[in-house]
Amino acid sequence: MANQNYKTLDSVTVADVEALGIPTELAGKLHGELTRIVRNYGSATPQTWHHISKELLSPNLPFSFHQMMYYGCYKDFGPDPPAWLPDPKTARLTNIGQLLERRGKEFLGSKYEDPISSFSDFQRFSVSDQEVFWKTILEEMNISFSVPPECILRESPSHPGGQWLPGARVNPAKNCLSLRKRTLSDVAIIWQSEGNDEAPVEKMTCQELRESVWEVAYALESLGLEKGSAIAIDMPMDVNSVVIYLAIVLAGYVVVSIADSFAPSEISTRLILSKAKAIFTQDFIPRGEKKIPLYSRVVEAHSPMAIVIPNRASSLSIELRDDDISWPDFLDRVKDSKGLEFVAVEQPIVAFTNILFSSGTTGDPKAIPWTLLTPFKAAADGWCHMDIKNGDVVAWPTNLGWMMGPWLVYAPLLNGASIALYNGSPLGSGFAKFVQDAKVTMLGVIPSIVRTWKAKNSPDGYDWSTIRSYMILVALAPLVRHLAWMNIFG
Repeated sequence: MANQNYKTLDSVTVADVEALGIPTELAGKLHGELTRIVRNYGSATPQTWHHISKELLSPNLPFSFHQMMYYGCYKDFGPDPPAWLPDPKTARLTNIGQLLERRGKEFLGSKYEDPISSFSDFQRFSVSDQEVFWKTILEEMNISFSVPPECILRESPSHPGGQWLPGARVNPAKNCLSLRKRTLSDVAIIWQSEGNDEAPVEKMTCQELRESVWEVAYALESLGLEKGSAIAIDMPMDVNSVVIYLAIVLAGYVVVSIADSFAPSEISTRLILSKAKAIFTQDFIPRGEKKIPLYSRVVEAHSPMAIVIPNRASSLSIELRDDDISWPDFLDRVKDSKGLEFVAVEQPIVAFTNILFSSGTTGDPKAIPWTLLTPFKAAADGWCHMDIKNGDVVAWPTNLGWMMGPWLVYAPLLNGASIALYNGSPLGSGFAKFVQDAKVTMLGVIPSIVRTWKAKNSPDGYDWSTIRSYMILVALAPLVRHLAWMNIFG
């Protein structure tokens, strides 16, 4: 464990601080502040870390000093020490805090004290009484079923792990478009394209999202594909791909998620395994001054019929195969249906809604099917663990080809929040500016970004100066209250 390699805070000396490359005068000042905090709050309490992080640490100090303080404070905590513990007022404002304030005594009886003190008891309750817990969470998220489940979990020898929500019929996309937590004028998606960083962010309201999804759903039906057919998406994570994703699900088809970085052979493998009947793609992907071809890769993969979207233009600049369709022509097939609500196709909870794939780095890619239940588990994780709620703006640089892509569609929309999408590289100042301009309240950092921070000349393998610069840029966005940080320390 990393924290076992550090001293407790009451054992840290001025010389220890100097050894990190901090000048003597500053080391003495920092040690004096540390001594004051430890004297007032102890050497290993949540209050200690709160005051250290607020009063002692700053981005200008070496990261090694941050580590010394953090692991020193939580030296005896265990293998997974917390980065932050909320104060009682903040805890009560969270989704779980508000739920426990209303129903804590009902769930826990006399054990209930307050959201923080009773959190562990509530966690145990979520396992011991899954029927009540999951029924409550689905109600909190206002999930609507056309046929409600017979129960939450039915134990069955023929179904290892049991049957979840048996008998239920539902459509996750319909729930994403519902107005139970929003109004038509609320913003559903906020986006910006790299290169347009000085322009105002673009926004799509709930009404515009609903009408766009309905339009694409009608156009999909015009293709005459059998319900339940697999339809692939090989596109960047942008507003069009979100609309297409929801339309495929709303119309009763199955999404096949393919990362836009894949080579033709990788695309072909996924199309063959999923038996996809059609694919949505773009002509190219702009990256700075470059145009990365995408449609040509799909053609080389011998894809089925492709619907091709022009990127940042009103028309395509490439020639299509005979059976392929341009995006404008695709939508023109149902121009008389524009603005008409599409009746969602409700299906059994065990029906497939998305086929993802393993990366294939250690062998052939393996299909990972999502049933109609999975979107609600993704949203529940967002509600419980990330505290996503109405009015939040969630940004997570990702792609539909990875599981966080579909998660980013469902977790915000099913919880009444907005999706924030940056169509470009998340590694520069343009993305950090977008985080500010879009007023992002929950920001995800993923391994694909972290891998770019690795540096051979760093003792622990990471370029901490780059990480620090990136985090300083992000920190300039004052509304970010949640930072979902994947474990990059091993």
